[in-house]
Amino acid sequence: MSDSPERAAATPEDSLFRAPPLGAQERMVEAMLFATAEPLSVSEMAARMPHGCDPAEAVQLLRRRYEGRGINVVRVGEAWAIRTAPDLGFLMARETVETRKLSRAAIETLAIVAYHQPVTRAEIEEIRGVSVSRGTVDQLIELGWVRFGRRRMTPGRPVTYVVTEGFLDHFGLETARDLPGLKELREAGLLESRPPDAEAPDLPQDSTGDMFGEDGPAAEDDEDL
Repeated sequence: MSDSPERAAATPEDSLFRAPPLGAQERMVEAMLFATAEPLSVSEMAARMPHGCDPAEAVQLLRRRYEGRGINVVRVGEAWAIRTAPDLGFLMARETVETRKLSRAAIETLAIVAYHQPVTRAEIEEIRGVSVSRGTVDQLIELGWVRFGRRRMTPGRPVTYVVTEGFLDHFGLETARDLPGLKELREAGLLESRPPDAEAPDLPQDSTGDMFGEDGPAAEDDEDL
């Protein structure tokens, strides 16, 4: 029995809204990640793809396809990016003259934000033991490594600070939970032993370890560069 004219006429229109095959969706995701330097979220990919596509599934297929290759599909916070495999990074390295360095104050502030986020300015000052100049925080925001978080539901509604996806991407981290702990920092030679006469600061502890738990607070805020 042949289809009615009304049903036959609706078929071509319905096909316009049919999602492309998953393999084609995977190619679309690959093209988008390859062409952009900044990580893309699933929602950003979905906004560019045809109706009915599933970029979350497509990116997982792409990630598995690139496992063990020279480039990998990696997760950066809530977004995705194509990056050189970690063990091949030396091929892209080159020696350059560093013209701008972070001050000690900026490095300590960045570490506190990374390990204690979301954290307020008052909490940063409490951990460091000295006041934090506005220029220090502004420098980290300008670098794109720190951003404003949600305001605390406390008197004064103080703003909090958190690290950005750019920070995670720069240091090859998927989330802030992947930051090295105290033991790893010691093994890497990034923490020195506490002097015998040093007093241990009263710092909050968390599951990742405190970066300054053995060194004590900084004496004074260095001048920002």
